[in-house]
Amino acid sequence: MKIAVAGLGYVGLSNAVLLAQHNTVVAVDIDQGRVDDVNNRRPTIEDDMMRSFMAEQTLDLSATTEPGAAYDGADFVIVATPTNYDPRTNLFDTSSVRSVIADVRQIAPNATIVIKSTIPVGFTAELRQELNYDGIIFSPEFLREGRALEDNLHPSRIVVGAHTDAARAFAQLLVDGAIDKDMPVLFSKSTEAEAIKLFSNTFLAMRVAYFNELDSYAMAHRLDAREVIEGVCLDPRIGSHYNNPSFGYGGYCLPKDTKQLLSNYEQVPQNLIAAIVQSNSTRKDFIAEQIIAKNPKVVGIYRLVMKAGSDNYRDSSIQGIMKRIKAKGITCIVYEPVLDQDDFFHSHVETDLNTFKAAADLILANRITDEIQDVVDKTYTRDLFEVN
Repeated sequence: MKIAVAGLGYVGLSNAVLLAQHNTVVAVDIDQGRVDDVNNRRPTIEDDMMRSFMAEQTLDLSATTEPGAAYDGADFVIVATPTNYDPRTNLFDTSSVRSVIADVRQIAPNATIVIKSTIPVGFTAELRQELNYDGIIFSPEFLREGRALEDNLHPSRIVVGAHTDAARAFAQLLVDGAIDKDMPVLFSKSTEAEAIKLFSNTFLAMRVAYFNELDSYAMAHRLDAREVIEGVCLDPRIGSHYNNPSFGYGGYCLPKDTKQLLSNYEQVPQNLIAAIVQSNSTRKDFIAEQIIAKNPKVVGIYRLVMKAGSDNYRDSSIQGIMKRIKAKGITCIVYEPVLDQDDFFHSHVETDLNTFKAAADLILANRITDEIQDVVDKTYTRDLFEVN
């Protein structure tokens, strides 16, 4: 089959590479640099498995900036463009998704369109009715930053929001590309699939918020947070995964997905969803107060990214801490190799790690790595288990 993929971020590239093992895949992106990277078998994202896979595997994969070249003759078009949360409307900005679908309907009117971008609950059904076209499917992604290809090759589950032959064919394409073949495959209605995505990410955010609030309590009462967490997680119903405290949840998905789900509750009574959203802000307030109480002169912000092995610093929690302590007049310097600029939010970006370490009298690190082990005595972190 010919498959087109719109968007070369985490979701788009990982799906393109997965499917290009057994199909002709043409990806389209507005960024010429990303297009060149793919055509030269370089990943557009930070992902170690992706880098080696693209270099070593035989893939029928190309990229272009021309929508016509990508969509013409395509059997499936995967939409993986960004849908940022707009606080003014309390909704995802779906303009990029709509733009891609409008192009596809003109260029390849018979193609099945698979939306992988995260969208509001009910969006796909509304779009089908608006365009009078049933060949639009929503299929959510459940990918981790830095492990996008791994999570496609070894998926926890596959969810496709339709009960059609095209939906079954698309699910089979994903199964064919995966290494693991025994994953659960769920076919649902489109609106239910959209809800699955938002509720899944909100549950993950809730788990992060829970262990962060446990950690805040332990700090406030001078308890050993690690011992408490280990004891709680011995209960098999809770488990010892996804329990490492942090400065808050962040990244591309969790902040915007929780807010979008909360907005969907406008006419539905709730307490928990709002608490999950508010908890993240409260945690950053608490951490900032801990830093300010130490009276540092210069705080070094070690990495803006959310986790090790990632290059995404969008809505990272450490940025929230940084803004709060800067508001109190504390000078910040930033060490972030993925930045190609001299300053970040009016703070100097230091490119030399040793200079950064020497300049800061306190270093703030959401996650500890080997390269700052030598300054761990002046590093503030809540990374108790040294895992993401």
